[in-house]
Amino acid sequence: MTTQFIDVAQRAAADGHITADELLALRREGWGDGIITRAEAEALFAVNDALRDRTPEWCDFFVEAIGEFVLNGTPPRLQCSLEEAEWLIGQIDKDGRVESFVELEAMVRIIERAENVPERLKDYVLAQIEREVLTGTGPTRSGGDLSATHISAAECRIIRRVIFASGGSAPAAVSRFEAEMLFRLKDATLADENAAEWDDLFLDGVANFMKGFVLPNAQLSHERKRELEAFVADNDVNIARFMSEVIRELPNVGNHFGKVFGKKPPKPEHTYIETLAIEGEKVTDFESEWLDKLVAADGETDDLERRLIARLASETQG
Repeated sequence: MTTQFIDVAQRAAADGHITADELLALRREGWGDGIITRAEAEALFAVNDALRDRTPEWCDFFVEAIGEFVLNGTPPRLQCSLEEAEWLIGQIDKDGRVESFVELEAMVRIIERAENVPERLKDYVLAQIEREVLTGTGPTRSGGDLSATHISAAECRIIRRVIFASGGSAPAAVSRFEAEMLFRLKDATLADENAAEWDDLFLDGVANFMKGFVLPNAQLSHERKRELEAFVADNDVNIARFMSEVIRELPNVGNHFGKVFGKKPPKPEHTYIETLAIEGEKVTDFESEWLDKLVAADGETDDLERRLIARLASETQG
């Protein structure tokens, strides 16, 4: 149904306005065959660029449709490959920046929904937010009338959603890159009246980086998941080989296999995950030196840094 879909999209883009009937037609044509094609997704970006007013109904449809194409347009489902991430960024970054909030929301929702996304996409979104904080302009701002280094509530919510999202190499865990971005934003906005959510976001994010943990195989790569799906789809596969693949990819699953097949595994002092969690709670020498360097960078210790150090000390002692 791509031809009819694109015809409707082109009519909407021509006059810079999309009617309720046109939006209904796009939904009907787009989901009529169960998939959104690349041509249809690119037509939606053309409509979004042309619209003078983006209604909530349009924004909901756009975010849903673009996410459907990126995550489910090609197998495996709920995976965003590097090629798909580059395509998405290319559609949005026509002049080096995100022009509309709906485009930003589309990327954030993909990162939240995905089992895996390339770090390239997460880094791009966070770089856009950082630029908006430092310049006071962008889709999270209203006319750029706020101070150039004011962190808004909208920006706090987006940053939290991205750094704690399931997609990425460290699902629901803050990376060093992300923690250092939080420090940069803090240093740039110390004299400003930031949103009430900012303090907790900074403390939660940096503390998570220093004391969190990630399973070594928590995130299968796009390529590896395709291999495993092809493996499962092979009707002649040897079941023993399949079980060994699963156990190797998900080491913590091994604790449950004995119950299923009648064998009792030995009882370790701690489970695999518990051991990783205990180790993750420890602040390593590297992490301590990293924090010292960032705190000392401007020659003084500010209130948020003191609260962070007190929180880490309290959690370590506890």
